[in-house]
Amino acid sequence: MRKVRVAPKGMGLNDFVAQEQGFFAAEGIEVEFDIKTFRGTQSSWKGLDYKQRPQDKPYAEGDKGLIQCACVWGSISNAAAGMGRFVPDCYGVSPWAIFVRPDSSIRQPADLKDVPISVGMRAGSHFNVPFRLEKVLPLENIKVVNSGGFGARLRALLDKEVEAASLLPPQIDMARQLGLRMIMEDEFHTLWWVPETADKADVRAYLNGLQKAEEALQADLPRYLHLWEKCVPPEFRDVRKWDYSKFTRGERFVFKPMPRNEFDEVMLQVNRWGLDDHLKERSFDKLTYHV
Repeated sequence: MRKVRVAPKGMGLNDFVAQEQGFFAAEGIEVEFDIKTFRGTQSSWKGLDYKQRPQDKPYAEGDKGLIQCACVWGSISNAAAGMGRFVPDCYGVSPWAIFVRPDSSIRQPADLKDVPISVGMRAGSHFNVPFRLEKVLPLENIKVVNSGGFGARLRALLDKEVEAASLLPPQIDMARQLGLRMIMEDEFHTLWWVPETADKADVRAYLNGLQKAEEALQADLPRYLHLWEKCVPPEFRDVRKWDYSKFTRGERFVFKPMPRNEFDEVMLQVNRWGLDDHLKERSFDKLTYHV
């Protein structure tokens, strides 16, 4: 068995299904989850600059063996900033939504004009806010505030630090069970990113395991919904008794190449928004890692 280190992001169940059902082992790999990085991506990032976030540190500090996944923009940004390469041979499809508290006066997307929205900087929760809201609001009226990872954004909303939060799975389902109100929703793509020196056989075996898990989830989703417990941040486990049977699917895994024009669209938008200041390389061919 070859050991492979992975930091799951917790937006879907594939990693946990593949481990529980032995799909990784069937591919000849023993996957070790990097819990420190995993929980760090859910935590507060207040006061942290880019390349200081929990998911950045392994690459910034020379870790040559950790597989991660982020939104399309996040993975492209990280690779372009010198932190690994993104894998264009597959992608994830994840829900996204903006929530407010039930007593909020915000009722529709246009009501978010000049309202700071909790995001995790340079991640999917960040990219999706201007990308979606520009349909109804001028860019200058779209405001964001950096709270950090999944759990931190939901906590900021519950603690009334912000009026609105950009949420991903499983926080979307948690927000529903807490009675929070959704203002808008959509889907976005995710990409896996790896160190330049990652072993291709290991990465391919890992992705094969995710594909087998995807097939299992499509065949019998209710069987695996209890695994959402692994994704809920520890500080939320006692907030209420979560009914995982009512959670939705979360991120889906698609073992097909990312549409090439999506890369161009992302680069165009972030340049227009002024989010490209850390990009050192902009060539698709030089930023990709094919399996």
